[in-house]
Amino acid sequence: MDKYECGPCGHVYDPEVGDPDNGIAPGTPFEDLPDDWECPVCGVSKDMFEKVD
Repeated sequence: MDKYECGPCGHVYDPEVGDPDNGIAPGTPFEDLPDDWECPVCGVSKDMFEKVD
């Protein structure tokens, strides 16, 4: 599964970890995050994230 990085703050969403503080279980691909999910660090929308190579 691909990791995605927040453009403004550099936070990396790792699907193996998920975002348990916001109800996202480990193993959740970025593509399956809810449309209203926001960066847990800076609060921007998921369209501000780019895939990390």
